[in-house]
Amino acid sequence: MTTTFPDVTISTDRLVLRPFEEEDVTALAEMMNDENITAWTSVPHPYTHADARAWATRDSHAERAEGRGIVFAVTEFLTQRLVGIVHLRNTDWRTRATEVGYVTAPWARGEGYACESVLAVAQWLFREQAFERLELRTAADNTASQQVAQKIGCISEGVLRNAWTVRTQTADGGWADTRTDLIVWSLLPEDLDEGDGLDGYDGYESYDTHDTHGGGRGAYPGHIVPGQRSDASGHPVGADRK
Repeated sequence: MTTTFPDVTISTDRLVLRPFEEEDVTALAEMMNDENITAWTSVPHPYTHADARAWATRDSHAERAEGRGIVFAVTEFLTQRLVGIVHLRNTDWRTRATEVGYVTAPWARGEGYACESVLAVAQWLFREQAFERLELRTAADNTASQQVAQKIGCISEGVLRNAWTVRTQTADGGWADTRTDLIVWSLLPEDLDEGDGLDGYDGYESYDTHDTHGGGRGAYPGHIVPGQRSDASGHPVGADRK
């Protein structure tokens, strides 16, 4: 039984989802120091250049190589600028189920990139990898992430009480941990068959990153939800838990 995802790139009309590269380090460090990402995820704060280098060059790749999931750097097709991250994690290969986390760079919010990228990954996961369940967990107050889940067709299944920790800013500019509930969402293959996408979204292309003749249009040489339960190095990428 296969227990690792293939090393692939996924393209949509506007985005290219690919493995992280060393050239992403600076943009990644800038993105992950956004106060919303600090609040809703458990990434280190401050998020240093060393943290970004470890993630881009080692830890994100270990997620796939060691069978836990797969990490995509989400980039704009036209500018190649880093838009965010989509991270499949806590993968159960026997039941063909996994959990998605995602973050979006502050400058890119409001453009529909989170919905587009997560939906493309979901379509690839169900149609090409024969998975049967995609799960999201959003902090109770993370309305932006909940909107993403709703827009791509997820079903709310219930609440895990007091199951997550978010960070709130203190009067002196620091951060304090606060307990919160998590809302559990799921997406199944039939949910995509019923709705099949966002308005104006035409789907995705995928190709193996080692196939130089692949059809993906992103073949160049390279919001936030909290909630990680396991990560290679303690760097959870929140399921836009925002």
